[in-house]
Amino acid sequence: MKKQKSKISCIGIIPARFDSQRLPGKPLVSIAGKPMIEQVYRRAKKAKNLDEVIVATDDKRIFKTVKDFGGKVFLTPKNLKSGSDRVAFVAKKLNCDIVVNIQGDEPTIKPEMIDQLVESLKKEPTVPMATLVRKIENKENLGNPNLVKVVKTKDNLALYFSRYCIPYFRSENGQRRFDKSKLKNYFEHIGIYAYRKNFLLKFTQMPPSPLEMAEKLEQLRVLENGYKIKLVETKFKTHPVDTKADIKIVEKILRNE
Repeated sequence: MKKQKSKISCIGIIPARFDSQRLPGKPLVSIAGKPMIEQVYRRAKKAKNLDEVIVATDDKRIFKTVKDFGGKVFLTPKNLKSGSDRVAFVAKKLNCDIVVNIQGDEPTIKPEMIDQLVESLKKEPTVPMATLVRKIENKENLGNPNLVKVVKTKDNLALYFSRYCIPYFRSENGQRRFDKSKLKNYFEHIGIYAYRKNFLLKFTQMPPSPLEMAEKLEQLRVLENGYKIKLVETKFKTHPVDTKADIKIVEKILRNE
């Protein structure tokens, strides 16, 4: 008899903190009649490749809210510096193979996006982590530092992430009109990550790297330390909530789904 392969266990963890400079109490703001953290949680639960979804928070108000709607939640120490650190803190306590870091301010996330990431790690056992990218459709976004750009290899491994417009086309310098055909070379990064658990724990123990600190992009720490990041292209758009204005936009998106 052939030995059956053991099932790969996959957990989705949503880091959530109460403090936000632009929108205090962000995880608890009402989106279409529900706290935003509940919207994200319920959408993540629909992902076919996740065995469990857990919220990781250092705030008792968020903890209570998740408990009240029937979600699973872990309370984390307040001294953890980042969402990734909160995710790793919880993951360390769990028996799992793959951990997906799902942003708590993405109430329009599609379950299919999560499934895409998990599938990519299942297919390529030597890759320690994966993240999503999407083609940039609007040239006005190329100069937006809040929209992170990424360049990649032919086999879809990340070369570099930047807030700057990369790649830079030297031939365009000084021209008034941008050749739209060049847009096929531009990809935006969507900040949802899938890690092998052991690598996540290793990554969060690495000190911040020079490029990471310059760009304020945590994923550059991975590249600077010589590890690979698989890029998975998705057709789906998301709209994160950073300001009160975003709430109305997101509610309209949800109504039209």
